[in-house]
Amino acid sequence: VVAAWASVPFPALRGYSLPDTLCTYQQDVPWKLLSSCREQKVSCCFAQSVVLRGICKERKQPASLLHACESTEEVLQRYLHTLFPGAFSTSHVLEQPCNTLPPYPQFFSSLLTRQGFLLDKPPSYSSAAVESIPVLAALQSSPVLHTLLYSLYKDLQKLNTRRWASFFSAGVEQDDFQEALQELRTLSQCYEMGFGADGSEDEADSD
Repeated sequence: VVAAWASVPFPALRGYSLPDTLCTYQQDVPWKLLSSCREQKVSCCFAQSVVLRGICKERKQPASLLHACESTEEVLQRYLHTLFPGAFSTSHVLEQPCNTLPPYPQFFSSLLTRQGFLLDKPPSYSSAAVESIPVLAALQSSPVLHTLLYSLYKDLQKLNTRRWASFFSAGVEQDDFQEALQELRTLSQCYEMGFGADGSEDEADSD
């Protein structure tokens, strides 16, 4: 099970390199959770696959370990290893950005250039339509899945199955449904960190 994350567009300032941008996100990640889960901040993960497109590494005097990397791929990989030590991470970098020409909806901020990079301040002139944007997308196996899966289990547990005769007439047995519920709860426990969470869940169940 994985959760989907994305940054559309990727928050890169015009004229800044990828190391410059990532260095400003040392405590948090520059992408947002897309999966329906209340808990959004990720402090660790087990495995992840990250794709970045539309960003190239500019050659500048090394100012950090990220700036000393030889390629864009190495910059992203080192950033992921620094932010999520011990996690299995794969990363891919594509030079081609995502095109946003019509009929793509123009819902972008006026702070974006035609190429989708952020400006320091709003332009004094009417900005042209955004033609392309850099994008980062990630699929991540992390503890947020415990919250997501357990919430799904709790919601399904509240269903009064007697009111869904058509559901069981399709061939689903009540015992199979209950077994699947328990498997869902067991699956959620595979993604929790540490111990003692079961007690709080059991108390919530009793409530």
